[in-house]
Amino acid sequence: MTDPVLRIAKGDPTPEELAALLAVVSARAAATPAAAPEPDRASNWATYWRNHTRPLHPGPNAWRTSAHP
Repeated sequence: MTDPVLRIAKGDPTPEELAALLAVVSARAAATPAAAPEPDRASNWATYWRNHTRPLHPGPNAWRTSAHP
């Protein structure tokens, strides 16, 4: 058996008060957005080359050397 989700710790609420509390908690739970799906990951090949390429350094003729390893 599972533990109760809500527990009245103090006081003696009426059935109407419990119904109001349950309605508020249910509406709040329904209003929370669902978890976003995980984005597609790059393949291992693309990840390998992304990590093993030289960074580009700004300077004279940098555009020319950016295309050559």
